[in-house]
Amino acid sequence: MSVIFSKKPIIWTISGSDCSGGAGIAADIKTGHALGVEVCHLITANTVQNSEKLLSINPVDTDILQQQLNVLIEDKPPSVIKIGLLANIAQVNWLTSALADVKSKCPALIVVFDPVGQASVGGAFSQLQREDLTELLALVDVITPNLSEAQQLSNLTSLDPVELAENITKLGVNSVIVKGGHSDDIDSNDQKISQDYCLHHFEKTAISYQLTSPRINTPYSHGGGCSFASALAAFLAQGYLLRDAFTLTKAFINQGLIKSALINATEPNYYGAFEQTCWPDNADVFPTISADLSQKYHILPAFPSLDLQGEKLGLYPVVDSLYWLKRLFPLGLAVIQLRLKNKSEQEVELLIAEAVVMSKQYKTRLFINDYWQLAIKHGAYGVHIGQEDLQDADLTTIQQAGLRLGISTHGCYEFLLAQQLRPSYLAIGAIFPTKTKNMTGQIQGLANLKQIVQLATDIPVVAIGGINHQRAEQVWQTGVDSVAVVTAITESENAEIAVKQFQQIFQ
Repeated sequence: MSVIFSKKPIIWTISGSDCSGGAGIAADIKTGHALGVEVCHLITANTVQNSEKLLSINPVDTDILQQQLNVLIEDKPPSVIKIGLLANIAQVNWLTSALADVKSKCPALIVVFDPVGQASVGGAFSQLQREDLTELLALVDVITPNLSEAQQLSNLTSLDPVELAENITKLGVNSVIVKGGHSDDIDSNDQKISQDYCLHHFEKTAISYQLTSPRINTPYSHGGGCSFASALAAFLAQGYLLRDAFTLTKAFINQGLIKSALINATEPNYYGAFEQTCWPDNADVFPTISADLSQKYHILPAFPSLDLQGEKLGLYPVVDSLYWLKRLFPLGLAVIQLRLKNKSEQEVELLIAEAVVMSKQYKTRLFINDYWQLAIKHGAYGVHIGQEDLQDADLTTIQQAGLRLGISTHGCYEFLLAQQLRPSYLAIGAIFPTKTKNMTGQIQGLANLKQIVQLATDIPVVAIGGINHQRAEQVWQTGVDSVAVVTAITESENAEIAVKQFQQIFQ
């Protein structure tokens, strides 16, 4: 029996070697291997340091770095390059030219830069200033400074990560993550917290993300900053959008800090290395999403449950007409959604009103897609809101009307944020490519679906997107509560038989 191995994504790390083994190249390699990527390394300097002091920085000649780059680009081109310690201006100039060349050969390349300035044990790694990095930063996609590094890059003394990030993006970097590990933030209960802020520029728009976790005190944190950047690089190399890679990275760091905090150090002041563990899969290590939406509705009660009495929803057809409702309502389904597109407001209201009246004859829970005002007006069981309409919907009014709420999500960031709103169910997709909607860049796949299901509370999870009879069993085995389908029913030769086949799978 032959074993087929899938090719791992390749990241390059261009950074310094920490002889104590905790930071730099060592941290990058350990992190990359823990997260399932292949790591190639170009060492910019050999440092002499231990847990108490930094003695010297010994730069590597740029000719050697260029030779290493030349041989690597031939057979191990990178998906992501992570940059750490740059020891002098000669290396900055070399890397600026080298990155431009590599990007021309690898158009999809992502560059992550961890601007290493000060050693955590004290002492500067280099004398480089903001002005020295200007041309290089124009080639960087994501930069991950801590608070003091962000202040240096922005020439500001501000403690506000938003202000710091906005200033740094003016240098040409697409996205800035200001790590909160060195701040003194506290929450409303006077508990110490760590807040990481991301400002992401995408297609002429700016989007921000903020993640919050309880501060974890441990003497084993050496190399945590390097591990953060290399974890981010690893997740990006595996195709995650920045918001999800950011969220997973925060969880990975929390997980390592929590594990090391449990170590009973014989010397309380011992400064040990951050411990790279494994892919984060425990909901407890994931951060809270600090977003305008969650803050707006933080006191809103949970939405009514689906009254499942221990059962699972099972099959969840999504249809676009009364014709399909008439065919499917008699089949004893637990739930169905009416999704109306490309119709006038008058047509939509007439169809929703008739659909609600029709649903009263059956036990099937009818959800109306997006048209929450009309769902309230005509007394529908529930409403399903997509991400594109979530910001504009009045969740308070929906909740006060007694409707159930379902929310679409695409990845762990949106899932965690929507879960904080405590809806009646959460949909995650698209699991596979689908003909009904363009989901470019947001295909979840089975492995990611299984990971997201592990983050769920007691709120039912619905998988949607490209699911047919052949794929349904694998999706169901991930632990979801329901599987939503569209064309697998509406384009089948016999919808009633198609429904029965799905129901047999979900028993």
